Amino acid sequence: MHKKIFRSSLLTVCLVLIATIALIMGFLFHFFEKQIQAELANEAGFLAQAVENEGIGYFDGFDDKNSRPSRNNRVTWIGKDGTVLFDSRVDASELDNHADRDEIKTAMKDGKGMSTRYSKTLTEKTVNYAIRLSDGSVLRVSTEQYTVITILMGMLQPILITISVALILTLALSARVSKAIIEPVNRLDLDVPENNDTYEELTPLLRKIANQKETIEEQLADARKNQKEFNLITENMSEGFLVIDADANLLTYNSAALNLLEITPPADRSVLLFCRAKEFRGVISDALSGIRAEDIMARDEHSYSLIANPVFEGETVIGAVVVILDITEREKRDTLRREFTANVSHELKTPLTSISGFAELMKAGDVPEKDVVDFSESIYDEAQRLITLVNDIIKISELDGQSIPFESEPVDLYELSKEVIGRLENEAEKRQVTFHLIGDRAEIMGVYKILEEMLYNLCDNAIKYNKENGTVDVLVNQTGDSVNVIVRDTGMGISPAHQGRVFERFYRVDKSHSKKVGGTGLGLAIVKHGAMYHHAKISLESTVDVGTAITIAFAKI
Repeated sequence: MHKKIFRSSLLTVCLVLIATIALIMGFLFHFFEKQIQAELANEAGFLAQAVENEGIGYFDGFDDKNSRPSRNNRVTWIGKDGTVLFDSRVDASELDNHADRDEIKTAMKDGKGMSTRYSKTLTEKTVNYAIRLSDGSVLRVSTEQYTVITILMGMLQPILITISVALILTLALSARVSKAIIEPVNRLDLDVPENNDTYEELTPLLRKIANQKETIEEQLADARKNQKEFNLITENMSEGFLVIDADANLLTYNSAALNLLEITPPADRSVLLFCRAKEFRGVISDALSGIRAEDIMARDEHSYSLIANPVFEGETVIGAVVVILDITEREKRDTLRREFTANVSHELKTPLTSISGFAELMKAGDVPEKDVVDFSESIYDEAQRLITLVNDIIKISELDGQSIPFESEPVDLYELSKEVIGRLENEAEKRQVTFHLIGDRAEIMGVYKILEEMLYNLCDNAIKYNKENGTVDVLVNQTGDSVNVIVRDTGMGISPAHQGRVFERFYRVDKSHSKKVGGTGLGLAIVKHGAMYHHAKISLESTVDVGTAITIAFAKI
């Protein structure tokens, strides 16, 4: 703006200067023209008087410089018939008849005459003034007329000096004036538009800026509020959230999406570059083609549900919203449920088949009397196995549903361990396994029945999977904020490949050995669910052919 005002001021002054010089030249030209005409009239009058007094003899003295007309004017004497009698510059005999000249005709008629024309003799534009003498002849005085160019050339130096000085002053003044005009504008405080002391003409503009600023601030506040709410919602979502444009470029996302997909996306990049899974690319492609798409994507050990919805503007797809759900646990539960159903079916089918077979033989009456007792004992054992299996399933179901009908109470884990060991003493003696109870009193808040079942299953497994002359150590101690129960045996141990799954329902490390020692395969699953019910932490350490130690850490009262 400063440059624009400077250029405008400079151009204005230059145009004014040029116009002023042109006007001055016009006035000077008009002034000089009048001046020449007056001088010619005066000189013609003096010369006419001299000629009247002296006749043609007066022109004999024209060789004397003092006798010549001023400014070297041309003097011509023309007779009545137009013949040139005398000319101060050209031989009179060489000149044509002048009777047809305008100034001559006018002078002969009116006594005086004046004209301006281009002289062929002098090859210049001349001003002619003629006066009639008493004898009828005419005396004419002529001079070269000043032209604008002639005047301009004569005044070229002062004009150039004037223009130079004017330009320098114009540059300096234009710079100062433009700066002075702009300075109040540059000092405007647009943060508080209405508090500026500046040109009155800017008041409406400043008022409008203030109104627009207030509107923009309100809109920005609303936008920030909406953005904050959006971020709070999306960042607190466990589901991944992606918004892409029509070219699959990532526009916005939440942290959950990055964590689920384990990506660190740069800005303005195609989302297809971050995850190249077939299922992911498929739902993106379908959504951008205007179709709602769903699929399940497996990534490492996780499973994700992908839901992609197209975003329309009119009938045009301008992007898509992608939601990513971590369904790993659900998939695992479904898998466990299917395995549980299959395992329960298998575990129930085996004793039922035996019971049905024995009962069928007995019903047919083909069983010798001596074998009836053996068959009845087998039926009883299989029935007890079914009852144990059903009871274990009920216990796990109760623990899963948190529907335990007992209240928590203080339980001394040391005394409880002693009681459980006492119940298993006979079984341990049969297998030649020795128990050692180590520790001291340690109370926690829990459900006695569940804790008893947990310790019983741990100790029972320690006996079943132990070696002859093996030992089982039950340690009860307190460390920091926890009360620990450790059941450690010197048995067959568990390989690292199986350690992560031994707490699953019906999972058996060595099925042949498990079949020999009996059990339902739900013991450690009950321990795990009992620990979860009491918010306890369970850990396992095992070495093949050395033994296994299972630790349950309960919170102190």
